Amino acid sequence: MVAARGPLTGPPMPALPPHKRSTNYGYYNPMDDGGSMLTQVQGTYPPGLGEPINVIISAYSDSQVLQNSLSNGGLINYFQSFGFSTECLGQSDDSVQTADLGDGNGYLNQTAVIRWDYGDASLGTCQETVEGGNHFRYWIQNGQSADSGAIFMATSYEMPIAEQHNIIVNGYNLGRDWLVGNATSQSTIVPTANVTNTSTYSGQTSFNNFTYATTVTYVSGLLQNTSDGINHYQTVAVDGLNAIDGLVAVLTVKMVQQASKTSGAEWTCRPKGLLWTFLTITCAVIVSLL
Repeated sequence: MVAARGPLTGPPMPALPPHKRSTNYGYYNPMDDGGSMLTQVQGTYPPGLGEPINVIISAYSDSQVLQNSLSNGGLINYFQSFGFSTECLGQSDDSVQTADLGDGNGYLNQTAVIRWDYGDASLGTCQETVEGGNHFRYWIQNGQSADSGAIFMATSYEMPIAEQHNIIVNGYNLGRDWLVGNATSQSTIVPTANVTNTSTYSGQTSFNNFTYATTVTYVSGLLQNTSDGINHYQTVAVDGLNAIDGLVAVLTVKMVQQASKTSGAEWTCRPKGLLWTFLTITCAVIVSLL
């Protein structure tokens, strides 16, 4: 827990609960304490390129959701509620990236890689590994100097393994927005070209007897609108635009109910995820032809 800053005018306030730490925004800006909103990627050309951390799950989310767990409606179950799951058959990703969230922990390896599951939370990420798709790496901001508990995610849409999992054209922005569309059960594609720092989305998803309400706001100022320092910048940038638009999607997630254990509620909102599978694959094909 980070102590309150500024002069005290009375007795110390009681500690805030873990899911509502005093961060103003539900996270600490990594750059305030020497961190970065770009990951470190090994073996890039030129050296030193990184990938944008373009999604944050706010610490103002319910604490149960922020637990890095599959059980009890935790973080992994939340990911599964909108079509993402853990690595194929428990295999780990060899392409490790690191991130410094400015919390005193320095650069740490990704906590895990989470992949689009193509409608099958158990085996679908095997298909994503082969065929490509949306995926993200995540880290938890929990060091002693900035212990928000927020989840920081580097999201992108990758090509098939036969194409070395390179990122599709505009794949950082599109990966972020397609994740937002799934997490809020949108019926149409989030219009990436029209997204600004005033854009908001909300909706509900369900899986494994838990239902989540997600509200998304886009913020500027954490990333730059740039191609400088961005991995795959030569091929991701489109039509003279930069590789990333500088926006970060901030998700606040509330657990709204536990459905009946006999209702089959784990699929309550998954059909929309399947619709998004078709829509996102179609968009990816179109974008790749541009």
